[in-house]
Amino acid sequence: MTSIAVVPGSFDPVTLGHLDVIRRAQGLFDQLHVVVVHNPDKKALLPIAQRVALIEKALGQAGITGVTVTSWSVGLLVDYCVEVGAKVLVKGVRSPADVSYETPMAIVNRKLADIETVFLMPDPAHGHVSSSLVRQVARLGGDISPYVPQVVKDFIDTNGLPD
Repeated sequence: MTSIAVVPGSFDPVTLGHLDVIRRAQGLFDQLHVVVVHNPDKKALLPIAQRVALIEKALGQAGITGVTVTSWSVGLLVDYCVEVGAKVLVKGVRSPADVSYETPMAIVNRKLADIETVFLMPDPAHGHVSSSLVRQVARLGGDISPYVPQVVKDFIDTNGLPD
């Protein structure tokens, strides 16, 4: 039986922490889908298609192959999981606050569609990094290169951040 997992997120933008979770999750499952999802509680900075493209390029730069990258904005994330045959969601958690936020969703996803959630702790080098922190540092003119793949830094340096 093939094990299929989904790594969902807003990835606005993708960070080195995200890539770390994706790389490690790929080693645990036969197939991995990275899914950019619309989060109605967050105001997105980059359009979904741009986030998908940046993830694909970042994975290529990092030598991570064989990962499906897509988006899902209609219906529940578990609907996507059922559609592709995934039985597991993989979530990177950096802090107790992340666990508190993710746990109710994990329980609901299990009840809705028998989808399990696996929490992966970050590499300590990336445990403090979030997309919102990257956006703030970039907006204030700071160096984001320690936190994001080169393709993201280049994109932001070239295009700036939308207001």
